[in-house]
Amino acid sequence: MCVMKLKKLYILFSLLFISVNTFSQQIQLSDSAKISLLTNYPWDKQVYALFGHTALRVQDEVNGIDVAFNYGIFDFDSSDFLYRFVKGETDYMVVPIKYSYYIGEYNNREVSTFEQALNLTHPEKQAVWDALCINALPENRVYRYNFFFDNCSTRPRDIIENNLLGTVQYGSTGDDMTFRDLLYTHLIMHPWTRFGIDLIIGNGADRIATEDEKMFLPLFLKKSYENAVIIDDEGYERPLVEDQHFVSRFNESGDSFRTPDYPFITGCFVFAACLLLLMCVCCKEKPSPIGRIFDVLLFGVAGVAGCIIFFLMFFSEHPATYPNWNIIWLNPMQLLLAPLFFVKKLSKYISYYHFINFALLSLFLLGWWFIPQSLELAFVPYILSLWLRSGTNFVQYQRWKL
Repeated sequence: MCVMKLKKLYILFSLLFISVNTFSQQIQLSDSAKISLLTNYPWDKQVYALFGHTALRVQDEVNGIDVAFNYGIFDFDSSDFLYRFVKGETDYMVVPIKYSYYIGEYNNREVSTFEQALNLTHPEKQAVWDALCINALPENRVYRYNFFFDNCSTRPRDIIENNLLGTVQYGSTGDDMTFRDLLYTHLIMHPWTRFGIDLIIGNGADRIATEDEKMFLPLFLKKSYENAVIIDDEGYERPLVEDQHFVSRFNESGDSFRTPDYPFITGCFVFAACLLLLMCVCCKEKPSPIGRIFDVLLFGVAGVAGCIIFFLMFFSEHPATYPNWNIIWLNPMQLLLAPLFFVKKLSKYISYYHFINFALLSLFLLGWWFIPQSLELAFVPYILSLWLRSGTNFVQYQRWKL
């Protein structure tokens, strides 16, 4: 989600900055010090930046401090990164970066940055600063990233909350939304990304998110801060934000909210075309080599996707991947069975599989609106393709007894 994948040199520079400032825990901020929440808008050039980013900025001219604490740093070149990422065991870290370098990175991308200066007392600013410095120490800076519940947006929020002399009452962000709906707000021009996300996340993402839980998305955290108040022990209220403005403004709404450049090239369109092609193949009375080739590709791809879903359901730490009802039509067994479609000696047993699959997919389609998971309509053409080929193969075997 909201991460910054930086060059090794950039990371090393940032780590050097930490080592030079290990004494910073003893720095007493001046009365003019400011702490701000930085919200970077979505950037559609990389999947990891589609949901925006959040950081905390600390400014103190008296002490020569102007840094952004970034909780979205990861090392893509670390050993077994891809495997650990898929398994949900990705470790991120917080790094204090000179503000000029931080904002320069987003300005180069032409990504808007919004700053909300927090209305904190001097003791609260000092407590937040001390907590950030302790958090950024080498022994503390690494944390286990969780897409929905512990990320670059929730960490800054928690730092602020835990160091206030009072409690925060956040403003409403609008209507009730599920986690899946929240993701959709950033995927309007990315139908294929939405398609992939809907494949791998299960019905856990269809729970209504609380106002606190919505803040895993930076833009929703920003909106929550706009009308938030701090309530002290005596019941007095003060606004959490004393000033807010765009530091840089390129596209206020963010690239992810524009109309897709190719609105018709979606999963639904591609798979509908595949379904029409298969219907032509099924017009033939007898099985054909072309039909078997299509079957191997069709069921093989479904099997590969099923293996991924199976892994995410039972072996991954990613949230909301279990249970996932897509496993019914993306059965991992299809990957093992697809190559056997060419073995005539096994035709009888393959026909039994097609009959079971046809019946299962029929029930799945009939119960579509009753399944406790929001299912993407773009899946339907592919499911119908599997349903059609299983039914056709079973009927053809019964007729010709191959």
